[in-house]
Amino acid sequence: MSTAEKRPDDVPSDGARVEEALRLLCGAPVGLEVAVKRLSRGSGVYAWWADPSVLPDLPGPPNDSDPSLRLLYVGRATSLRGRILRNHLRRSGSSTLRRTLAGLLVSEGYRTTWTDRVVLVPADETRLTAWMSAHLRLTWAEDAEPTTIEAELVRRLRPPLNVHGVAPEHVQAAVVAAKNSYNASSRPADPPQGP
Repeated sequence: MSTAEKRPDDVPSDGARVEEALRLLCGAPVGLEVAVKRLSRGSGVYAWWADPSVLPDLPGPPNDSDPSLRLLYVGRATSLRGRILRNHLRRSGSSTLRRTLAGLLVSEGYRTTWTDRVVLVPADETRLTAWMSAHLRLTWAEDAEPTTIEAELVRRLRPPLNVHGVAPEHVQAAVVAAKNSYNASSRPADPPQGP
């Protein structure tokens, strides 16, 4: 057996992987300027954190390392770097987090348009990225099979911006309303009427 091979008893159990991910996700969050330099291309899970004054009506658990921050969202990625940089920090069309934030920040006047789905107009994509950089922090944990641990992490942490995987009694009505409002903000053009 080569040194690169692992015996089945060397492979961590799902429970051990969840505990390790929890340890790393609840560690000290970093700003996005630091995260973009450190994020790997490997798969894993990630968590977004913010000061309680950011979206104050959505309580999330405090961070273990920095109790002045609270959890907002947990997700998974086949490429942590790609998911954060290309989706969450750039395109509302491929980021549930961005769409939810835009819906929650509707009073800030975020504008949408219809492509093949509802997306922010380019100027507001840029504005939302700047808002995220100013207000949010990030933690992450590499994991070879993040799909197998994400549901347990969401169930245990109950991040307020997650809807799927959260027990019904912990789903935030304001988040569901924000998602619905965002999705209804633009729609495809009506087809031309016949003669």
